[in-house]
This record gives sequence, C-alpha cells and structure tokens, in this order.
Amino acid sequence: MIRINLLPHREEKRKERRQRFFVTAGLMLALGASIWLLVHMFNAGNIERQDTRNRYFQNDIAALDREIEAIKELRGQIDRLLARKQVIETLQSNRAETVHLFNELAAQIPSGVFLSTVSQAGGKITLKGYAQSNARVSNMMSNLNDSPFLESSEVVKSAAELLNNRRVYNFEINVYIRKSTAPANETAAPAATTQKG
Repeated sequence: MIRINLLPHREEKRKERRQRFFVTAGLMLALGASIWLLVHMFNAGNIERQDTRNRYFQNDIAALDREIEAIKELRGQIDRLLARKQVIETLQSNRAETVHLFNELAAQIPSGVFLSTVSQAGGKITLKGYAQSNARVSNMMSNLNDSPFLESSEVVKSAAELLNNRRVYNFEINVYIRKSTAPANETAAPAATTQKG
C-alpha cells in the first residue's frame, strides 16, 4: 500500500487561499478608498458649486440693498420737495389773507383804540394795544364779532395803567379767522408779527 502525504498539498492550498484573501482584501480596501475619494470629490464639487451660487446671490442681494437705499433716499427727497411745494402753495393761498386781515382791522377798530402788536398763528389773531376806555375795547370786540372775516373775539387781558401821564387801558384780545373764508391750509401758515402805531 502506498502512502501519500497530503500535508504539503494542503499547506499550499492554505497559502493560496491566504494570498487570495489578502489580495481580495487589498482590492476591497483600494475599491473602498476609491469610492470614498470619488464621493468626497463629488461632495467637494457640490459644496464649491453651492458656495459659488451663494456668493452670486450675496452679491445680488448687496446690489439690491444698495438700490433700496437709493430708492429710500429718492423717496426722502420727494417727500421734502412735496413739503416745500405745500409750503409754497400755502403761502400763495394765504398771500391775500394778510392784506384782507389788515383791511378788516382798519375798518373794525374804532377811534380811541391803538394797536401796538398784531400777530397770527394759524387762524388765531392776537391784538395788543391801548384804548382810551374799556367801552372802546368792548366796541372793538363787538365790531370784530360782526365782521364777515373774523369771529369769536375774547379778552385775554385788559388793565388800566398810566402812559405819558394819561390813564389808558392796556389790552390783549384773541380773534379767529372764520373757517368758511379761511384757506384750507391755514394751520401751516407761519406766525407773523407786525407793529402798528
């Protein structure tokens, strides 16, 4: 009977299997590393593309923000110009009012009454001056109330005092321009102070 020793043959097979395993493991590692590298490069490319898009959008947003600021400045300039235009229109509409007011005051103030100050704030007229008697102040207030241009006169102050060794009544009266004849923008009119002797 012939004896065959299979140990060397088995040992060779074992070595071959071990070699195949290491080669396969090496190939799998190389394949895994290649796949990881490809995925990493793909993701890096996507991130770079997204960063480029984001920079583009940020630049566009910054340009739009600058345009919005410019529009806000233009709107501010437009508002200021409209306000100036309104002031000019108000002054134009109130231009004749002062002349009419002085004509009316000259017609309604009785003799013996002297105005020292006439001031206007919107539709309110303040009259300050001197009168020879309280009756003349009352007469002037009655005339002002009967005026088609003025209304609602009211005494703020009326006091007797000596002026050049003569007894006079120092008075202050508020009277209002009638709303039906007053311009629409009378509240925007600047206060004016005029001296009258």
